[in-house]
Amino acid sequence: MSMIQISNLTFGYDDSMNNVFENVSFNLDTDWKLGLIGRNGKGKTTLLKLLLGKYEYKGQITKTVDVDYFPFEVKDKEKMAIEIIQEISNNIEEWEIIKELNLLNTDSDILYKKYEVLSGGEQVKILLVSLFLKKNNFLLIDEPTNHLDIETRENLIKYLNKKKGFVLVSHDRIFLDKVVDHIISINNTNIELQKGNFSSWKENRDRQNYFEKTQNEKLRKEISRLEIASSNTANWADKIEKTKYGTNNSGLRVDRGYIGHQSAKMMKKSKVIEKRIEKNIEEKAKLLNNIDRNDVLTIKPLINRKNTLVIADKFQIKYGDKEIFAPISFEVKNGDRVAIVGKNGAGKSSILKLILGENIQFNGSFKRAQDLKISYISQTTENLKGTLKRFTKESKIDEGIFKAMLSKMGVSSMEFEKDIQDFSEGQKKKVLMAKSITESADIYVWDEPLNYIDIPTRLQIEEAILKYCPTIIFVEHDEIFRNNIASKVVNLNKK
Repeated sequence: MSMIQISNLTFGYDDSMNNVFENVSFNLDTDWKLGLIGRNGKGKTTLLKLLLGKYEYKGQITKTVDVDYFPFEVKDKEKMAIEIIQEISNNIEEWEIIKELNLLNTDSDILYKKYEVLSGGEQVKILLVSLFLKKNNFLLIDEPTNHLDIETRENLIKYLNKKKGFVLVSHDRIFLDKVVDHIISINNTNIELQKGNFSSWKENRDRQNYFEKTQNEKLRKEISRLEIASSNTANWADKIEKTKYGTNNSGLRVDRGYIGHQSAKMMKKSKVIEKRIEKNIEEKAKLLNNIDRNDVLTIKPLINRKNTLVIADKFQIKYGDKEIFAPISFEVKNGDRVAIVGKNGAGKSSILKLILGENIQFNGSFKRAQDLKISYISQTTENLKGTLKRFTKESKIDEGIFKAMLSKMGVSSMEFEKDIQDFSEGQKKKVLMAKSITESADIYVWDEPLNYIDIPTRLQIEEAILKYCPTIIFVEHDEIFRNNIASKVVNLNKK
């Protein structure tokens, strides 16, 4: 049995006042299929990089296995995809590569295209093929499902179910349930390791949260009662003490010894109550620290005077002379939440770009209402840079509202002064999401908005959409989110 042992791990970045990890200790069996979860910015990717030996740290990490990290770094994106695979997986024949692509239901034509021109999903598939072809090291897999269509996710599930052990970072609830048998949760104040999948972990967490909330309320009431009792007891002791120097109703001098004894007795009782208050306060302080805030996000959509905002009839996207999907017809009306589904490369993003006004070739009819106010979230975050203050100024949005949205999504105010380039990928996507929901728009056009975003924030976004009913046309591979949100589905898979 191989183990990875972590003892008293302490790590912080040089430019940060706070450590990411503080005296963390736990052991991992490398036969386990571990799901690593936690809020964006809590250190999931950092932990993987520490296991790889990428950073200096205090404490000890002992491992008896070699590890591989996914996604692999692609230094020269101008190279053809097949060259990228052969660099990552040495001595691999072309037929072996094509065999793996077939398992992912992907045309081998992409092998002979430059890596940089491939779609996000196609790039992930190339890296997945590289992963499938490498030797059987212990795998550190960092968010492999971003950009992947449902069919490819199912193939990845089958592959991982055949693997002996790995650590998987994912925010896809269905994916986690199907492939992991242990959960590592990076919480606000600690790291927990539990046996089971995501659903069993969440059930335990919900049960623990309920207990802590109930206990917290019980202690709050008890502390309030004890504080009143302590105040009354102290007042009685003071009053009794003052009678030592007076006289009783008959004019005789009082028994000072007796009164002093009674006063001391009352003071002792007061001290006992104070200790009980302190103990209850200490117990109360241990509760609720790991409960995620559930603040409601706010969206203020516009209602366009025209009821139909987008209409397509016998519509097809064209790439050169090639039609990408069979003719489709659909409408987007005020209040609709339209999900576009299809395989990677099926033309989903192209439909969104056409709504944005880009010059995209198509057959059939495609019209959108004039003077639409559109709020857009792109797939990528690579153009994000500078401070949040500069970003809000350039985006012409309210800085206070925007930062309030980020704070509700779990981005600490300590991050607000950083350059956005130094944010985690999940935090960058939250910047795009916070910008979009801060904007009032006729239609929200979102292209894979949830990539890298943690599960608590996904739930917040779902809740806000269902509450404020904005008009949305979106591409998203999170099945649970899509099923909960979409009022219409445009399917590009049908040929």
